[in-house]
Amino acid sequence: MKRTLLAAIAAFVTLAAGIGIFQNQHHSIGEALAENAPASVAAPPGKPVPEMSAVDQDAPYMEACAREGLNESECVGRLIWFKATAGNERFHTYTFQQRIGVLVDWFRVLRADQRDDRFWAWGIINDPACCKPGDPDCPAKSAEDTYGFDWCPGDDVLLKYVGKPGYVDPACGLKDAALDPDDPHSQGGKADQRHSACDLKFGTSTGALGLRKFPNPRFDAAKWQALNGGNASWAGFNATKAAATGIESDSRVSKLADASVEPPFLIGTTCGSCHIAFDPLNPPADPAHPKWENIKGLIGNQYTRMSELLGSGMPKSALEYQMFAHARPGVTDTSAISHDQINNPGTINALINVAQRPVFKGEVINKWRKATTCGAEKDEDKCWCEPGRSGKCWLKSTRDDDTTTVFLGGQKVALPGVHHILKGGEDSTGAHEAIQRVYFNIGSCSEQCWVNHFSDMRQVDPEQRGFGQTSFNVGQCRRDCPNFRAVEDRLQNVLDFFASAESDETNLQAARANKKGGAYALADLTADLEKEFGKGAVGRGQAVFADNCARCHSSIPESTGGAFKNRDFAAPNDAHPRKVRADFLSNEQSTPVTEVGTFRCRSLHSNHRAGHLYMEYASDTLRKQQVVADLPERPELKDGGRGYMRNISLVNVWATAPFMHNNAIGPEICGKPANPDNDFHRARYVDRDGKLLAAQPDCLRYDPTVEGRFELYKRSMHELLNPKERGSKRTLTNADLIIDVGIRPLEGSTEKPLGGFGQVRIPAGTSAGFLNGLQHKQLIGDLFLAKRHPDKLEAAGKKAQLATLQAMADDILKSPARFVDILREKRDFLSANYETCTQEIENEGHRFGEDLSEADKKALTAFLATM
Repeated sequence: MKRTLLAAIAAFVTLAAGIGIFQNQHHSIGEALAENAPASVAAPPGKPVPEMSAVDQDAPYMEACAREGLNESECVGRLIWFKATAGNERFHTYTFQQRIGVLVDWFRVLRADQRDDRFWAWGIINDPACCKPGDPDCPAKSAEDTYGFDWCPGDDVLLKYVGKPGYVDPACGLKDAALDPDDPHSQGGKADQRHSACDLKFGTSTGALGLRKFPNPRFDAAKWQALNGGNASWAGFNATKAAATGIESDSRVSKLADASVEPPFLIGTTCGSCHIAFDPLNPPADPAHPKWENIKGLIGNQYTRMSELLGSGMPKSALEYQMFAHARPGVTDTSAISHDQINNPGTINALINVAQRPVFKGEVINKWRKATTCGAEKDEDKCWCEPGRSGKCWLKSTRDDDTTTVFLGGQKVALPGVHHILKGGEDSTGAHEAIQRVYFNIGSCSEQCWVNHFSDMRQVDPEQRGFGQTSFNVGQCRRDCPNFRAVEDRLQNVLDFFASAESDETNLQAARANKKGGAYALADLTADLEKEFGKGAVGRGQAVFADNCARCHSSIPESTGGAFKNRDFAAPNDAHPRKVRADFLSNEQSTPVTEVGTFRCRSLHSNHRAGHLYMEYASDTLRKQQVVADLPERPELKDGGRGYMRNISLVNVWATAPFMHNNAIGPEICGKPANPDNDFHRARYVDRDGKLLAAQPDCLRYDPTVEGRFELYKRSMHELLNPKERGSKRTLTNADLIIDVGIRPLEGSTEKPLGGFGQVRIPAGTSAGFLNGLQHKQLIGDLFLAKRHPDKLEAAGKKAQLATLQAMADDILKSPARFVDILREKRDFLSANYETCTQEIENEGHRFGEDLSEADKKALTAFLATM
């Protein structure tokens, strides 16, 4: 009885919420192959040697290390950041499409014949070392040679192994940095015990920085050519089928989710795929054709369309596309894959002056730490030693004395405490762990460690796995995933890269000096700013900043640095080998989102709560933060340390507009690509009723030049300081959602919906946040209880909702064709009881400074341009 009613309700209500549990995915046995394939194993002693390529693909990276003055460890960390996928090419080829049901059309994103349009469409950065087949001096003379992709260094080797076994990954040739003699795993003259670098998985470039390709040994050339008419195009692989069933959604189904046809490449992503960006000091003359000296690895790409990229194989009418592919450029949902059912957009962290970033002392943290022995401890959940190694162990314990080690100019510095990372400070167990978690979030170790722990949006049976999130086990992941160990053994190298010269501040004064090709001192910048903003504006702005902003946006409190009003906020750290600024321009403290007033949905991020996916990456201290009592959401949405936003750094804020954690304050930016099918800009300005304005302001085309960044900064500062002039922004669906529902048995060779009802349509203009945040599983459970066990609802404190739930269940079962109308009629009820975040307007808040005089606002804008 329970399952019958549950299925009946789920068939209509769940899908109306935006999930589609009966959606016909047309999966093949390839899914089973992908899910049940054995984990890769560590390379044996004497790791395999990569085949030599005619072109050294590491050469430009080594040149960049030399140009930036990076030492051995920093350079290794940079290579890992730019190149290592840690095995997530399997995730992005099989698991994401077949297990999660979201399709990536890699050919659409990376096709060589649209290389010049790639940045404007997707915001991703072309690899300067790669070329379009057929171009002068390109080793590939035809797209037939490269399966339609760019030709990149190393491809003379890689392309030989498409459809064949035996490829030795270039990561096997990584020359590791020297061992740290103080590391517990290398003390006492132990041999190098780091896991094989082969499992870092470098592959070769796809032609876009941060996206890497690997030869698929299961590729069948004959089948591929028959499907696509050759090798130069993937037209048959990503084309939709004819509407053989007469059901509209079926006409959208392609081979992208069907592993019976294997593509030539497996595509993986690196951490750099979001963080690699154009250098504000030295932007490219043509963004579609950058040079290596135009590129930095840490500042964060404010143009990337990663959300649209990950949904590139989905039609606009697909639920998943409308739920996730709506973030602004430079913004991605940090829970897009490990979805927590919260509309959760966040900008990519700008990693600037990392060595000056504040740490937090005394955090109570339960985590794994390096050890030399387990002693008498036999429980693998508490201590584990890697087989075949000497004293390479990890011990799990709760402590409050963790430190963060950075190397500055060859000097090892131990900072007393740990960083708080992510927008709400959720990653709070250490910088190493935060870096490792990023690899999970982009698909590494998914099958071995975590894909079975996050919520399956289509699973509505509370007795089944995937109904809700569970915490994955870091110790189990270390034991079972060689990619985890390969990254973990080199985390200090990556952190050293973070603290290297590549993260040093990129000041407007230096950027203009580079542009002018001559001397341009701070005095010259000050003079130019005061011509624009008024005489004495910079000095006056410093006083305004000290009085109004430094409380949150200075890392040096008055108790140690003296009064803000007497402070030189640009003063160097004399102890730093490169004399970078001492002030990080943020205290990094968690501030109640109700005080900041910005879009609060991000502050409700739940993946780090106890019992949830990333539980082991949050400190106990963070989870015990005081409840934000005035947060206007249900009490159960405020626990676990939620409701806070981390005060962000204002270092080089001139180069990173628009503002706030969702880039919502400031003009909307866009790429205006030549291919209109890849124009993802959407209207967001709404009237008082939340409806789109007929006349929308034009978006600003991406402009990474020095003056382009500065112009965007000025316009964003104006909106920040003048909230009444911002207008209102809200994200709505920009296409009808077509959802398959119910059962479709075969009549002969044709599928026909049972009872004539097989599809519902949710009209364009529906709130994307509502679809993202509706707790459909709880709603379905409550609808069942309302009909079968109302006493249990009452016991759960939901007596007030009972009558409405009973009426909804009756209406849905009686008139399934009206279910969209029923939900629309009950929208206020659903928002009040089943939404994870009820805020809709995205550019509210941070009203600090609105009461300043116009002269003070201009002065503050001038001063911050010097920071």
